Amino acid sequence: MPETKNTVQTNMYEALAHKPVQHIDTLIHCLAPYSNLFKTSAKQIINYESGEARQCYLLLEGTVALFRSRDSFMLNSESAPYVFGLSNQHADANYLHMRTLEDSLIASIPLHEANRIIAEHNLWKSLAKVLIYTAGRIYEHCTRIYAPSSYDIIRSQLYELMDESVEIRLHTTAANYIQARTFLSRSSIMKILADLRKGGYITTRRGVLTDIPQRIPLKY
Repeated sequence: MPETKNTVQTNMYEALAHKPVQHIDTLIHCLAPYSNLFKTSAKQIINYESGEARQCYLLLEGTVALFRSRDSFMLNSESAPYVFGLSNQHADANYLHMRTLEDSLIASIPLHEANRIIAEHNLWKSLAKVLIYTAGRIYEHCTRIYAPSSYDIIRSQLYELMDESVEIRLHTTAANYIQARTFLSRSSIMKILADLRKGGYITTRRGVLTDIPQRIPLKY
């Protein structure tokens, strides 16, 4: 069971990368008139290459997760607004794919066209802000999944889950959420979650995290 004397949440998981919404909106405002709008349902897979053209995607509504294609390991998730496809444009288009986590509204534009518009409108500052944010999110993710212990990883993932939209949080069990984003075994996840429930640190209903009524201890 967790030690009850350590109840202060570590700053390590509070220092999230600041999302540059204004700069993301600037990019979307300039790219959207040249894009194709489409709606998706939850769990729809979206590839970075459509036909023979590499794509840039504007997330206008909803939430999308980024997966490594070879093993379907979830690397990150973003809620609207966001722009996908700019930071990884020199990587293999098949290395990553996206999947919607809820009903979403997305616009697509060929990557070469997006790059042209960014250059034409001198949007380098906004692009740089988005790239810096993306790098920060990747660093944050690595920090979380390579924490010193399984407990540290699960603790951070529970707080991250509580920050998700209601749509995602109420349709994803805590165990599935954590397992999709970490290398932890399901048995170790279930054991720690059970201990946290017994200690009154988390509240779940049919496996879905509904509340963190008191701060989860730093030590297990």
